[in-house]
Amino acid sequence: MNHLTPRELQTHLADGNKFTLLDIREAWEVAICRLPDAVHIPMSTIPDKIPEIKLLQPLVVYCHHGIRSVHVCHFLAQRGFERVYNLDGGIERWADEIEPGMSRY
Repeated sequence: MNHLTPRELQTHLADGNKFTLLDIREAWEVAICRLPDAVHIPMSTIPDKIPEIKLLQPLVVYCHHGIRSVHVCHFLAQRGFERVYNLDGGIERWADEIEPGMSRY
């Protein structure tokens, strides 16, 4: 599985590399904070959205702390997805390292 730290993701995005940020958290979590332009598909609906998600590659999958997103990355990799990255530490680490003013929960 591929991983990106928040700093690595920030650098890739600044360099113009195109990723779809896939937020797999619940709606109540997204209402508190989210990354700009992220696509929200809750983890529980991922199996039903495979055809839609295939069109979004390359993906950076994230959740709160990076644990749920690891599971989703493994799930997608088992279904043939190759360009899938887990955001290490999730949005919490992003807030710590990149955007300290971000709302948290």
